[in-house]
Amino acid sequence: MTVTHQDFEDAIAAYWGAKQLQNEQSAIKAAVGAGTAGSVRGGKHFDVIATLLAKFFLDAGFPPESIRVSKSQGLELPGYYRPQKQWDLVVVHQGVLVAAFEMKALGGPSFGNNYNNRVEEALGSAVDLRRAALAELYPKEKPWLGYFFIMQDGEGSRRPVKTAKGALLFDEIWHGTSYQDRFGIFCERLMAEQLYDAACYVTSSAENPKPIELVESLDWRHFSAAINGRLTYLKDLGIPG
Repeated sequence: MTVTHQDFEDAIAAYWGAKQLQNEQSAIKAAVGAGTAGSVRGGKHFDVIATLLAKFFLDAGFPPESIRVSKSQGLELPGYYRPQKQWDLVVVHQGVLVAAFEMKALGGPSFGNNYNNRVEEALGSAVDLRRAALAELYPKEKPWLGYFFIMQDGEGSRRPVKTAKGALLFDEIWHGTSYQDRFGIFCERLMAEQLYDAACYVTSSAENPKPIELVESLDWRHFSAAINGRLTYLKDLGIPG
């Protein structure tokens, strides 16, 4: 069965602890070894998102042992500027990096404290792995990278942010933007530069967990289509075989 938009909404709700996982998701979680709280790098909150994404690959015929969601399974991938970097969900089959996902969130009340950190983490992870691929550390097929981000919806993330007067003028696109706006621009630029092959960006909250998809090109529909596109490409090459 395919992963639906309702599955996505349920996963976001479960991220906030607002709903229990459906039985099918629980079975998938057990199959790929994501059962222990804190075993997924993003913590138990992102456990449910990892479970949802794992379903794409299980449904496509990849064996559970190819889908890594816990630290004990080995989530480290080779870097170029550092030996390794730990990702949040890694699918490796017969020596091919099928997909690697980074999953992050930004919450309040002080959104500014970690905003730059999230930007730098996403950039660093992608640039490091892409350069490692050029150095032929990833054999066979070109690596495929996905980025999943949840911004806590609230007054602090919706309000325009003041920009400091610096030594030089900043890009006018940032003028009068909120943290929600800024992360949408950031993710669009990640995609435009082909640092990630797919990005999903939503805002949500524990009070109102239904995800808000602010940017059409970064919504679940586009994200899931990109994952399915990767799976179709590999299927045509006989992967998994």
